[in-house]
Amino acid sequence: MNTETFRVDPVNPDPAIIAQAAELLREGRLVAFPTETVYGLGANALDPVAVRSIFTAKGRPSSNPVIVHVAESSQVGNVAAEWPETAAQLAARFWPGPLTIVVPKKAGVPDEVTAGGPTVAVRCPNHPVAHALILAAGVPIAAPSANRSTELSPTRAEHVLKGLNGRIDLVLDGGPCTGGIESTVVDATGPVVRLLRPGLITAHMLEEVVGRVETGANHEAVVRSPGQMAKHYSPKTPVVLAADADAEHKRLRDAGFRVISVGTDLIWEYRSISDNPQEYAADLYALLHDLDNGNYDRIVIEMPPNTSEWAAVRDRLTRAATDVIMNDSRPDA
Repeated sequence: MNTETFRVDPVNPDPAIIAQAAELLREGRLVAFPTETVYGLGANALDPVAVRSIFTAKGRPSSNPVIVHVAESSQVGNVAAEWPETAAQLAARFWPGPLTIVVPKKAGVPDEVTAGGPTVAVRCPNHPVAHALILAAGVPIAAPSANRSTELSPTRAEHVLKGLNGRIDLVLDGGPCTGGIESTVVDATGPVVRLLRPGLITAHMLEEVVGRVETGANHEAVVRSPGQMAKHYSPKTPVVLAADADAEHKRLRDAGFRVISVGTDLIWEYRSISDNPQEYAADLYALLHDLDNGNYDRIVIEMPPNTSEWAAVRDRLTRAATDVIMNDSRPDA
């Protein structure tokens, strides 16, 4: 397969280019496109063969469900059998935006989308290219991140091509994604909203809308949300997540490893990154893609603070890490 790339204006995408991409989706083909979080790998969510091709291209296990993207709340009924009051409240507050809501699925949604489970994860992205593409396609779009399974998520078109060139039909290059990490996922099927995957919309922000929010997936045979695998979002270079990154950097360097560290205030050779959680999230994957090309033996990353604002970043780093070293006595505030 020859993967084409079309450059599109991220604010005012060319309708002719969007129409070509939409036609590919209706034909059952695969199109990668930017959202405000990361690039997604899209297929017609109502076409089981097309959705299966996502899993083939990514090397993704069929037990890992994918998110369905809609252009507006009024389209939820195309994939959802029910729309609970808590889901409506959250959508009214955070859509379009980086929030995915799990609800009971409609009978016509293929099992390939939901890993055979009774629920579907739905999101309305806040990006002009994604919005235009969904409207033009006229179908909901199933779209996990546009990368090989378990590897780093893409926040630029070149990241998509790094893993999927020759495996998909088209990449819409809308420049860098502003959010940088995947959406928050909540389950709205129960009496209390449950946070399944942290993201840029924090637990505190959710609680301001729906009251108490529970955290963590229920132990079920079928998972309801992507992002639950222990190993995920990983560069090829082993990542060491350390409370004392300077000490771990020195230990590995003294052992003969070629080491680069990531943090906000380190002593040894390192790449600086913002101490603001939103800016950190926006830069994280792009930085790791860059360092993965740097011929290092290890990437040491300083453990961020254990607070609600940093929960999403800590989740991604923990799943990306080969080792987590809690190697100092400082309080993890």
